[in-house]
Amino acid sequence: MELTDALTTTPATRAFTDRRVDDATVASILDDARFAPSGGNRQGWRVVVIKDPAQRRALRDLYLPGWYDYLAMTTQGLTPFASTNDAAAEEAAVASAADFAALGASAPGFAERLDEVPVLLLVLADLTCLATVDRDLDRIGIAGGASIYPFVWSILLGARSRGLGGVITTMAVRAEAQILELVAAPPDTAVAALVALGEPATQVTRLRRAEVSSFTTVDRMDGAPFRG
Repeated sequence: MELTDALTTTPATRAFTDRRVDDATVASILDDARFAPSGGNRQGWRVVVIKDPAQRRALRDLYLPGWYDYLAMTTQGLTPFASTNDAAAEEAAVASAADFAALGASAPGFAERLDEVPVLLLVLADLTCLATVDRDLDRIGIAGGASIYPFVWSILLGARSRGLGGVITTMAVRAEAQILELVAAPPDTAVAALVALGEPATQVTRLRRAEVSSFTTVDRMDGAPFRG
């Protein structure tokens, strides 16, 4: 598959067939993804392949509360967990999370069936490897992720090139302490993402995204749109 094709046809896939993905395929995807860039080439990613059914169910159960909070905030017009949210508005929204839990129990979706996906990869970050250059700024830190998320995205591209699909979800971070204990992670480890992979139930030919000129400007954020 050509790189441009992979970049424009790799969606967030949450519905999979029952087709099994063998360990050799998963290993080959990770073997390609390891060439992703990272600060100082320290390669601070760690991956736990979750295979045991009990481990999968435990991870699903830890994942679900954050997912229901996410849905509750979304229906109230909030960007879930945004650092700029009004605390009172967020608290009021989350009060309805139980409604979404009940809905999920009656009509299970991706989150409720997380333990059933063909491949489940827990991506962790070794915090001793991350140059978090924004650690002293008075805002939520994001820079450290630059050394982890290119690797995670490379997993999805590698899966796409093999006819598979997947999704990167960070909801597991909401239960980080319990998940780190679940997988016996050492100190100075963080949950970066949970990646689900499998054969897509439906294929996407091309994604829809905003035009470059809508998010790129010249010289200043209020400058002229960059049109190339």
